[in-house]
Amino acid sequence: MTSKGGASFWLIAPIVAMAAFMEVLDISIANVALQHIAGSLSAGQDEATWVLTSYLVANAIVLPITGWLSSVVGRKRLFLTCIGLFGVASLLCGAAPTLGALVFFRALQGLAGGGLQPIAQAILSDAAPPAKRGMAFAMYGIAVVFAPAIGPTLGGWITDHYSWRWVFLINIPVSIILIMAAGSIVRDPEYLNAQREKRRQQGFRVDGIGFALLALGLGAMQVVLDRGQQNDWMASPFILVTTLVSAISLVCFVIWELGEKDPIVDIRLLGIRNFAISFVLMFALGFVLLATTLLIPQFTQTLLGYTATAAGLVISPGGFVLLLCMPFIGRLVSIMDPRVMVAIGFTIGGIAMLHMTTLYTGVDQHTIALYRIYQSLGLAFLFVPINTISMSSVPPGPRIGNASALVNLARNLGGSFGTSLVTALLARRAQYHQSVLVAHLTPHDPVYQGALDQASQLYAQQGMDPTQSAQAAIQTVGNALQQQSTMLAYLDNFKILGLIFLSLIPLAFLLRRVRASGHAAAAH
Repeated sequence: MTSKGGASFWLIAPIVAMAAFMEVLDISIANVALQHIAGSLSAGQDEATWVLTSYLVANAIVLPITGWLSSVVGRKRLFLTCIGLFGVASLLCGAAPTLGALVFFRALQGLAGGGLQPIAQAILSDAAPPAKRGMAFAMYGIAVVFAPAIGPTLGGWITDHYSWRWVFLINIPVSIILIMAAGSIVRDPEYLNAQREKRRQQGFRVDGIGFALLALGLGAMQVVLDRGQQNDWMASPFILVTTLVSAISLVCFVIWELGEKDPIVDIRLLGIRNFAISFVLMFALGFVLLATTLLIPQFTQTLLGYTATAAGLVISPGGFVLLLCMPFIGRLVSIMDPRVMVAIGFTIGGIAMLHMTTLYTGVDQHTIALYRIYQSLGLAFLFVPINTISMSSVPPGPRIGNASALVNLARNLGGSFGTSLVTALLARRAQYHQSVLVAHLTPHDPVYQGALDQASQLYAQQGMDPTQSAQAAIQTVGNALQQQSTMLAYLDNFKILGLIFLSLIPLAFLLRRVRASGHAAAAH
């Protein structure tokens, strides 16, 4: 952006980071308001989930083509347009009279916001001198990692104290402020102006086939991931057909783009070793971050009886730890081998997730918050080094925007896969554990019979007759069994996520070393 001087960077960084923060926040902030939305708009809970699906589908379609759009219309112009449209769509969401209207406006909001993450990262990458690139990604990391951590808490508080409509309306003043601030200090780099002028002289051309295949492939994939568990996956003809459409479209998209001279998404970037590995690592980071952000509040609400606000407060301390650690990591990445930092992050995160398998139904709020802080320390060591390695693998110039779009796509897709997988595993592992435990519920099992006798005696002491106390005892033991099955399913998920993190440690050492100047040591 403007110059490589520190002053311009410190002015630009918080503004563009706030734009990314606003967009990422809207992915998670509406989750806890779904029940209120369904009740207010006379819709079922299953129908209300389309409020999330429509946003994610639109977001996934726009995100990877942001680099191309920036080169066509200009990065600053696109950035300001996205912020403005995001604010307008937020206003429409807050005023939506029906669920159908809200789903449509959320799709518009997803389309407008999809470009904010990669544009913000590309702006920071160009604005920061090599010595401050780690700090640039730290500020960006604060935005996109801290937002999901406080989203449920903020959304729950707003919904409980005001209305679900304010979950969307709070974006309006933020958008206005960002447009005025970014409009006055953000500038397009010279190479991007030259690229846009070259496109203008050669004639405007749109890779329509590539865009159609991408939109169909990613849109269908997001629908499968978001609706698969509710529709019993491949047992549903709708999910089966949508999966085939997604797979065929994405395969055709890759083949088509590799043959294009001016592709809408620069797939060839994945041929760069460091970038390809960073893509996988960022996918895994998004996978675990969003999966645990879903699992931990659900665990506290389902098994511990927490309110939505209290459940959000359990994971918020981890977000504040990230907020404090990111600047330190941003400085550390310029003096320490980023590969070692990535290995440390996956190690801490993996061990922290395995440590969560010691949770139990009598655990207190303070202990769960400490577990989340422990996990967040690992995440802090991942985001900045992975981004530094990925963006340093790409030569400065027009491909920076495309690289930023792909890295952000990896994290978003990872989050979608993560939430979908843990939701499915939670249901299936609970069924499995319940079937195993039920096998022991026979009159010949002394533990089961002892539990029934103890419960019957308690109900009899409360004045119930023998028949009523026996029935109440069976129901009590059955409820306890269901709770135990659910508990074991949560522990299974924590274990799987921990093992995934630990299995990725070797990938960190397959990366080529990155020089302090910010460029890969090996030729591409």
